[in-house]
Amino acid sequence: MSTRTVELALATPGLDAEGRPARVPLGATDGTGTYNEDFGVERMLVNIGPQHPATHGVLRLVLELEGETVTRCIPHVGYLHSGFEKQGEYRFYNQIIPLTDRTDYLAPMANNVCLAMAAEKLMGIQTTERCQVLRVIACELSRIISHLVWLGTTGIDLGAYTPFLWSFQQRERVYNLQESWTGARLTPSVTRVGGMMADVPEGWTDELREFVRTFPTTLEEVDTIFTRNAIWIGRTQGVGVLTAEEAINYSLSGPMLRASGVDYDVRKDRPYLGYETYDFDVPIGEHGDVYDRYRVRLEEMWQSNRILEQAVERLERLEGAPINVSDPRVILPPKSRAMSDMEAMIYHFKQVMEGAKPPVGEAYMGIENPKGELGYYFVSDGTAKPVRWRIRPPAFINLSSLPKMCEGALLSDVIAINASVDIVMGEVDR
Repeated sequence: MSTRTVELALATPGLDAEGRPARVPLGATDGTGTYNEDFGVERMLVNIGPQHPATHGVLRLVLELEGETVTRCIPHVGYLHSGFEKQGEYRFYNQIIPLTDRTDYLAPMANNVCLAMAAEKLMGIQTTERCQVLRVIACELSRIISHLVWLGTTGIDLGAYTPFLWSFQQRERVYNLQESWTGARLTPSVTRVGGMMADVPEGWTDELREFVRTFPTTLEEVDTIFTRNAIWIGRTQGVGVLTAEEAINYSLSGPMLRASGVDYDVRKDRPYLGYETYDFDVPIGEHGDVYDRYRVRLEEMWQSNRILEQAVERLERLEGAPINVSDPRVILPPKSRAMSDMEAMIYHFKQVMEGAKPPVGEAYMGIENPKGELGYYFVSDGTAKPVRWRIRPPAFINLSSLPKMCEGALLSDVIAINASVDIVMGEVDR
């Protein structure tokens, strides 16, 4: 990632020294006429969204234009507001898990994992080894399907249709794996506080192995059609540039941060689920533009495939090991025991009716989600429901850099820049 295959021409017309579209000063000519020095340039307001497909959800962008140059970009959010954080204050910790499916609905299993880990941190619970491996698989599958959605839709935004079909075909294969494991495709609710909702069924690891074996073929095809494509390069290189200092200043995370040259990945810098024991690399960009964000996400799918290959080996070695902690205060007893054993029935009743009660305190858990660092923060007063639940949504924070990237860009570049942020409005509006 440190060296481009194709370099942006240094003397590209219309670009300044930093690679941004050059602004034409008042009174100067741009080849089409002379601007009025006394009254300035007549500016126009253009609304993109909230129904526009290129806004990737119900995002409304109000653009102020001088000709085709963006002088100001104002994102308007809130059209999808669901109040997830407030709803969570009225639910037991396990009952909050289905809400997390609906925040970043393109990576639901990873959201489930983060919620369970935040609650476990609050309760002082250490999960089993097999549970941790299953959660790593859930997180990396989520990373792949999220990046595939980004890849396909961004390709459509810039006029490339075929890679969309390739990426969604592979996404469908992951959804089939997800469905056979959890019974649901989009909202799996796969975790529980202290473990998982279910182990993988018989033969599931063979299906995962087959996916891991064949998935790189699609990545190679995408690399062939995009990475050295002159049209793709022209639409992405030098567009939406953010320096490392700017990315840090905006508190960006995930591919948005790493594409600007900042080497930060929660899996490496604050390991969880045993990620420090897996062999994988963190791709880092250099120029902080749309092209580097594409390269980073493409390489991240290669690395997720490497992690899955290692995780499935560990899962098979741990065949038959427990997936849940042996604590009846947080894990429901098997249905057969609850129907035949009085003590098990009492535990079942108390959990369902009263919920698990963590001690008084607070806890924050952050993980490396596909869009960046996803964080869940809980405050407990000792009851079964959190006093406060707050989300650190990476897409919302990354979106804050959009006006900076769009200012001075062309109108057509706004579509590419917005796509490169990889937002999901369920997480932005919460």
